[in-house]
Amino acid sequence: MTAPKRNYTPDFLTELFRNPLDPGYADAAARKARDGEPRGPRKIAGSGVLLLTLVLLGFLLVVAYQQTVADEPARSKARAELIDQVTKRRDATAALQDRADSLGAEVNDLREKELGSSAVAKLRNLEAQTGLASVHGSGAKITIGDGPAKVNPVTGDDQNGAARVKDTDLQLATNALWSQGAEAIAINGQRLTATSTIRQAGEAILVDFRPVTTPYEVVAIGPDSLAADFRDGYAGKFFKQLASQYGMSFSASGVKDVTLDAATELKLRVAQPAPTPSKPSPSSSEGGR
Repeated sequence: MTAPKRNYTPDFLTELFRNPLDPGYADAAARKARDGEPRGPRKIAGSGVLLLTLVLLGFLLVVAYQQTVADEPARSKARAELIDQVTKRRDATAALQDRADSLGAEVNDLREKELGSSAVAKLRNLEAQTGLASVHGSGAKITIGDGPAKVNPVTGDDQNGAARVKDTDLQLATNALWSQGAEAIAINGQRLTATSTIRQAGEAILVDFRPVTTPYEVVAIGPDSLAADFRDGYAGKFFKQLASQYGMSFSASGVKDVTLDAATELKLRVAQPAPTPSKPSPSSSEGGR
């Protein structure tokens, strides 16, 4: 008995390439070629639907435009109120700061009257070292700036993020200045203390939670050779390499007769030496045999 003949269906991809046009499109094309363009009621109905769609679309656009125009005064009023509140709060903050400065000056005068001259001199030295008092002298000014930005024309993102100054760069600069004998340092006017922080928050750099922007000016009071020592040190060589590779700006120059203001919102911390553990008393030795 002979085996039944097997019928293999054509491969799907082969059939697709053989007949790429859907049968429905082929029938519609054949009907259009046979009957021509629709006439009479069919054509009028198609034109009517198209006209009705355009009218509805135009109506929606008009309504959206009128709603936008109607809401504009309210948005402008809200924006003006917010600007007025910000201005008032800023003026109030400035007045409170002036009041705090005046009270601080009164406290200093009363303290100097009660203390002796030697105690006052010692106290002023401690305040200058901790950042509680303003200092005046000569030193160095280190300027670091961002390189040229390359903006993506589609997304608007900065494609040259390596050319931006980072918080670690400012940390490197200040640590180098401290190690080279700086007595007081400020970044864009923000005085640094032993508890200061330099952190990155998105694209902004915060010094003690206050934003600073490029170009970053690090002013330090210290030895007359501070600027030259910084340029020739490891930090200066690092910033020179960044300037040549990414187009960042860098300069280190000496300054004279500069004043660094006292730090704001100084957080004081008190430390005490740990008690010295008492030595154990020698125990009597046991006798042996």
